[in-house]
Amino acid sequence: MKLSSCLLFAAVLVSSCSKSTDTVNVQELDQQFIGAWNNKDSAKIISFLADDIHFLQGNTHFKGKAEVSSKWVSETLPTLTDLKTNVVSSGTDSQTAYEAGTFSVDVLPVNPKDPHAYGEGNYILLWKKGADNTWKLSYAQLEDLPVQLKN
Repeated sequence: MKLSSCLLFAAVLVSSCSKSTDTVNVQELDQQFIGAWNNKDSAKIISFLADDIHFLQGNTHFKGKAEVSSKWVSETLPTLTDLKTNVVSSGTDSQTAYEAGTFSVDVLPVNPKDPHAYGEGNYILLWKKGADNTWKLSYAQLEDLPVQLKN
């Protein structure tokens, strides 16, 4: 009886000290976001944005869902295609998740006669779990290299 009580106590202690599994698969979140971007689904992209999102790119800083939606998503979405990412680092806990790495994207010409180009750089996407248990993009930062002509 004493041995079974000790084993039960040990099992309770170990389970209470174990890390919570209430995390999210950040790669899956980011792939849904990138999939929406590549499908040019602005409504779905905007649905991923937190109300208090911050977007930084170089010296540009947009904040709030309305501003980020109009000045980043709506203005940029028609000019880009084939967004790809290469994950360098990621992490999650029960309330936040991030992914960082490099990206590449095809840049569409303004005029059909102009040459195509491509862009690349570094990114970080930070997701936060809301009070309603949905994950929203809270912070996005892009650091671009100069756009290059595509051969």
